[in-house]
Amino acid sequence: MMKQYLDAKAACPNALVLFRMGDFYELFDEDAKTAAQVLGLALTSREKGANPMPMAGFPHHQLDSYIGKLISAGYRAAVCEQVEDPKKAKGLVKREVVRVVTPGTITEEALLDPKKCNYLAALVYPEPSKSQADAETAGLNAESNSAPVGLAWVELSTGHFFAGAFPREQIADQLARIGPSECLVAESFESNVPSALRERMMLTTRPVWAFGLRTATETLLKRFGTATLEGFGFTSEPGDAAAIRAAGGILDYLAETQRQSLEHIDALLPYRVGSQLEIDEASRRSLEITETLRNRRREGSLLYVLDQCITSMGSRLLGEWVASPLTRLAEITVRQDAIQELLNDDAGTREIREHLRRVYDLQRLLTRVLQARATPRDVAQIGRTLRVLPLFRERLADRHGSFLRSLHDFIDPCEEIAEQLNRALQDECPLSSREGGFIRDGYNAELDSLRDLQSGGKKWIAEYQTRESQRTGISNLKIGFNRVYGYYIEINNTQASKIPEGYIRKQTVRNAERYITPELKEYEEQVLSAGERGSELESELFDELRDRIAGAKTRLQKTAHALAHLDVLANLAVLARERGYCRPRVVEEPVLMIFDGRHPVLDLTEAAGTFVPNDTKSDDRHGTIQLITGPNMAGKSTFIRQVALLTLMSQIGSFIPAKEAEIGIVDRIFARVGASDELSRGQSTFMVEMTETARILNMATARSLVILDEIGRGTSTYDGISLAWAIVEYLHERVNCRTFFATHYHELTDLAESFERIANLNVAVREWNEEIAFLHKIVPGAADKSYGIHVARLAGVPKEVIFRAREILADLEKTHLDATSHHLEPAASEHQRETFTQTTPGGGTMQFSLFGPEDHPVIEEIRQTDMNRLTPIDALKLLSEWKQQLEQDAKKLRRRRPG
Repeated sequence: MMKQYLDAKAACPNALVLFRMGDFYELFDEDAKTAAQVLGLALTSREKGANPMPMAGFPHHQLDSYIGKLISAGYRAAVCEQVEDPKKAKGLVKREVVRVVTPGTITEEALLDPKKCNYLAALVYPEPSKSQADAETAGLNAESNSAPVGLAWVELSTGHFFAGAFPREQIADQLARIGPSECLVAESFESNVPSALRERMMLTTRPVWAFGLRTATETLLKRFGTATLEGFGFTSEPGDAAAIRAAGGILDYLAETQRQSLEHIDALLPYRVGSQLEIDEASRRSLEITETLRNRRREGSLLYVLDQCITSMGSRLLGEWVASPLTRLAEITVRQDAIQELLNDDAGTREIREHLRRVYDLQRLLTRVLQARATPRDVAQIGRTLRVLPLFRERLADRHGSFLRSLHDFIDPCEEIAEQLNRALQDECPLSSREGGFIRDGYNAELDSLRDLQSGGKKWIAEYQTRESQRTGISNLKIGFNRVYGYYIEINNTQASKIPEGYIRKQTVRNAERYITPELKEYEEQVLSAGERGSELESELFDELRDRIAGAKTRLQKTAHALAHLDVLANLAVLARERGYCRPRVVEEPVLMIFDGRHPVLDLTEAAGTFVPNDTKSDDRHGTIQLITGPNMAGKSTFIRQVALLTLMSQIGSFIPAKEAEIGIVDRIFARVGASDELSRGQSTFMVEMTETARILNMATARSLVILDEIGRGTSTYDGISLAWAIVEYLHERVNCRTFFATHYHELTDLAESFERIANLNVAVREWNEEIAFLHKIVPGAADKSYGIHVARLAGVPKEVIFRAREILADLEKTHLDATSHHLEPAASEHQRETFTQTTPGGGTMQFSLFGPEDHPVIEEIRQTDMNRLTPIDALKLLSEWKQQLEQDAKKLRRRRPG
């Protein structure tokens, strides 16, 4: 037996081997020590002596629970089962590793989040040529850095399989979108995977040959039974070749670890860049699209408030929609039309949702059937789901929109299978087929007969007792049964003279004797074998049912796909009605006009009626760059996030929380909001901020949406304002995309005077006495205060600090006003950008404004002019010259271009 264990361990050296022994799974040696610590098991040993081998085990019915704990702790588990019946085995029962469970290959219902996809991904980095490798060694820019990286991902529990190729710098963003639990990579490229990504998924290294193009292609063709992959949309282009290599590497890994049917993975879908709205990793975090920034929980995210789906299939699909919004207007419009049609039929939509409550997770149930791992309860749930399908077709029969009509056509009730499952299975079925008793009486005559025998065959016993009583003339003869002696005939001692020949004495009891006959003994043997044969027959009948379902795989997959889409559409229709959402007009033009828009998360989580709606106007007339100033806590960050989230919702086809909206399709959403250190990678808050800002400036296009919050605050005020100013200019002149920039640098508001597509907004505040009220209303114009001291008081800063801060602020504002009684337009030269400073009450220097008084030539001339020697004509000439010089300087400023 230990040889079997050692063979299993050698086959799976990187996994903890769970070795089946009777009713327990045992772990040995180092695996046992690890399991004892992680799972809290008792560490034991069968051997005695100086060096006993450690053991740890748990009951077989707790397998899923303990595997879940091991996976959560970052381990892999190899399940080594008895693969033959111990009763039929000659000698030692044969054992084999039947599957290796890893984070990306979990299919157990108890271990999966029903509302979330569990992806296994694979990355294939390009192999550098010798010249490229030499260039990289020399620090030069090698061509391999620009070659596409192959990325594939599969959801094993549903069979959804995708592949694509992406620029190296987009890999982190794509993995953030997919959110895999595990990622495969060739051994030689393990270091290429960014360290931040390793924290969010298990990284599994594989041999380089597993990702070879020829090997991968042959693996895929064999799996799909095709002669080419062109039918799936893949060509011989380098990008597609990289994608194929990644996909082939996944199938090779699944074949090695699962060791069971992969029949449910029957297609590979290409992912093309540009067909979905791209959102980088940092922006996903900042916008809290699928999880919150602080604790990475689903609760509080956009997906959380949108997901009121009835089925798990619908929740997973909505998650995919939210992670990958559309960019094609026709596709968005089709979804909107379907939602509108369901919204207009409120009663019908609510009825559809009631029917969905009777639908089980058909996608994952079907996968377990195809892998021969479905339980009687799983199959019964499929049967119950099939029985409700005609009701959906009934509700979709008269729909006008193309989307809903297609869903009607995809839903296949499979009446013949539904009828068979209904006849075959009990209403309540067990989790394991070993428990038996789940096939209905009347479904199979032989099984009914065996069950009758097993239950004692009351009819046969009664008939036999009557017959023997008449034959012997013993009226009180009776037949009984006990577990020790089996069946017997009991006769009172008073009737002993009537006992016929052939009765074999078996037991003496008080006042009676018990006998057996050959006929009764034969019947007893039949009864004893009936249980075993009944279990075998029931198992055979169950396998036939599973095979029948597997034969309808394609029909059932399409049905599950349609049900998931119907659930999402009905969900979005109900949300639109209950929360007062409007249908946005989605257009190709780069506009963003939202009236009475509300933040989709806060609109739900705050008390009803307390969230203040705001308008958003961004186009060539109202300005493509909106600079938002105003106090802390007034709602600047909320407003700019709201704009991004409403745009995202529009591009998944959803209605949005607003009175009216017109939204131009965006190709990318960039969000730089909040501050965070990444000390483990040696990056400060400001470095992270600048890295993300650089990414935005380098990758944004004219169709992008950019939201920025407090850029430049992580450094000195000199640097911060200068950077923020230059960034706004760059976005205006070079990128020209829709931008919402929240800032406390009030100096930036002067940009609106020099650039025609920049507009100022501010958050309204009401002041009285020393109190202020945040109105949370975005209005045109620039703010002149940040009310930081007031916010500090609200936060509980000691009164002494607040009082002293007000004194200092009053002195600074007075000094600043005296020194800058007039305002000059910012000039282009470095000399003219020098910051004005003034002595503070503490004796140091304090920066007041980047654009305070400058040493302008005109000012110097005024200082040096002797007014007493000027004639009126000379004075007029000088005034004319000075005015002309100032106007020329202003024109130069307006003509300035970055770089």
